Amino acid sequence: MSRLSQLFSRKPANGAGAPAGAPSTADQRRATLEHLADFARTRVGVEAYIEPPTNDTPTTLMLIATTGEWTRRRVPDAKAARKVAEQLQLPVYDVNFTGYPQRMRDWNSKQRRR
Repeated sequence: MSRLSQLFSRKPANGAGAPAGAPSTADQRRATLEHLADFARTRVGVEAYIEPPTNDTPTTLMLIATTGEWTRRRVPDAKAARKVAEQLQLPVYDVNFTGYPQRMRDWNSKQRRR
């Protein structure tokens, strides 16, 4: 098991309720970590932003490149998000304190115009 995948090593309470043929929790964790690592590796100046949980969504980790392009994935909690960012050697910020960078809003605006 890689160091990154160990961050998501919580075992589900049980497998009940998962549809037959659905990816396992371990597969989902692996896919999330691979996605984040690939995004960080293939973009320039990537920074990590921790988004706190809300009533509708769990804690998420958002990676934002210098172009403003971004990706977001669920993580177990803020501690796990910080560990992922550390393993990927990315600076990490809490959006409660820093907000989102302007380059992300600019990128979103350009995408909507397309």
